[in-house]
Amino acid sequence: MRVTLERAAFLKSLGHVHRVVERRNTIPILSNVLIRADGTALQLKATDLDIEVVETAAADVSQEGATTVPAHVVYDIVRKLPDGAQVALESGPDASTIVLSAGHARFSLQTLPESDFPDITAGEFSHRFVVAAADLKRLIDKTQFAISQEETRYYLNGIYLHAVDDEDGPVLRAVATDGHRLARVQVPAPNGSEGMPGIIVPRKAVQELQRLLEDPEETVGIELSSNKIRFTIGQIVLTSKLIDGTFPDYGRVIPSGNDKIMKVDCDAFTRAVDLVSTVSSERGRAVKLSLGDERLVLTVNNPDSGSATEEITVDYSAEALEIGFNARYLLDITGQLETSEARFELADPGSPTLICDEGDRQSLYVLMPMRV
Repeated sequence: MRVTLERAAFLKSLGHVHRVVERRNTIPILSNVLIRADGTALQLKATDLDIEVVETAAADVSQEGATTVPAHVVYDIVRKLPDGAQVALESGPDASTIVLSAGHARFSLQTLPESDFPDITAGEFSHRFVVAAADLKRLIDKTQFAISQEETRYYLNGIYLHAVDDEDGPVLRAVATDGHRLARVQVPAPNGSEGMPGIIVPRKAVQELQRLLEDPEETVGIELSSNKIRFTIGQIVLTSKLIDGTFPDYGRVIPSGNDKIMKVDCDAFTRAVDLVSTVSSERGRAVKLSLGDERLVLTVNNPDSGSATEEITVDYSAEALEIGFNARYLLDITGQLETSEARFELADPGSPTLICDEGDRQSLYVLMPMRV
């Protein structure tokens, strides 16, 4: 193999694929990135057996070939090379090394054979459709904070993606929950998504996808099978196994009869929660909301550090109510709201509360209360 390419193009592609590679691996080949020089391009591939990322970069190929090199080592080398450098890769004198050179710098790196590299992409994909990158990014960005970190409830360790018929027509909907809060966001269903199976995209794939969705003007090709999903974004292809589990019936926890409505300036509410929670304990982080006629008093009591109160004006005319929430969960949700006014639909101190942008039901959030 003999190939030359721009340092910037090489670094960008390595940056996209090397993140999939775990720092510590019991299987040596999984520490490597597969590089294949073919035609006028260099293809890079990395996997952890659950996710695979492939990217192609333009290159001057004088001799085709393929091998695997340590992913993090080669990324660090290319990252430290000067801007504008031309990077050359050439098979070493024996099959177990490759020589990387740029200017006067020269590195001889240990390789493992291409034939040892695993391929997780085999199999047929039954559903295919194209979605705007901006829509996919919205679905992910506004729900991923609610993904459960609890490994025992593995079926909550991802985003549930499915197509449904809403009152406004067919939509592509993303849902995530950890049992304490729930995020549900939807966009108009792209052509071809009708009838797709409900799937759970795992947390790591979601995180990688977030990083790859750099240009909101792009489109993303999505392919589905019973156990895999593939995203094609320009020259990048991310394939991931799906979580093999059943997502709970989330519709049952979304309240529909909450009759106590509070409308509040989102920025003022966020500042007030953030302010009083300064004295809350890391474990509890409980903030009490005392609602009365046109006003909201936020209170935090921490036996170890003291107490705090703040009062803001709200649009609220129902009967007085006291309810407690985890302050961090409240801030996570208000951080997703886009309009200046937040709408809270409450019932009683022990029932879930619905939170959304006033006038927009494409995104909604459910928060379970705390005892305070």
